[in-house]
Amino acid sequence: MTKVSFSGVEVDRCTDCQGIWFDEFEKDDLLEMKHSERIDIGNTKVGREFDRVDRILCPRCGSRMIRLAALNQAHIHFEHCTVCAGCFLDAGEFRDLKHYGVVDLFKALFRLTPARSGQKKLKDLQGVIRKPGANKGYWPGK
Repeated sequence: MTKVSFSGVEVDRCTDCQGIWFDEFEKDDLLEMKHSERIDIGNTKVGREFDRVDRILCPRCGSRMIRLAALNQAHIHFEHCTVCAGCFLDAGEFRDLKHYGVVDLFKALFRLTPARSGQKKLKDLQGVIRKPGANKGYWPGK
């Protein structure tokens, strides 16, 4: 890993795959900064190949990291450490994360539509279950 700095925020770049390690809050800080995607110089194609590797140990604390999908950009998968809260993005993923575009907005809207109808069905189901006299003996105090 080599140190890379942008506007006072220092991250680590893998010398093999060009992926980026962010300590806690560094990713969020850089996402808010204009032109910070310039730190991600890695080849996106290489990043996609390395994205298949999902059993990664945290470079900070050695714990096994978990794979997560970026909020509103589910095509971006990154590894997150549940112990030290750092995360690793493969080459090209930070650039992609920075460029939340119209296509990503439409994808997010279409993903929300089934969830909204699912929430309505859940509320309807809860109304049936909680009707007075229903399920006596299953609710506390009944």
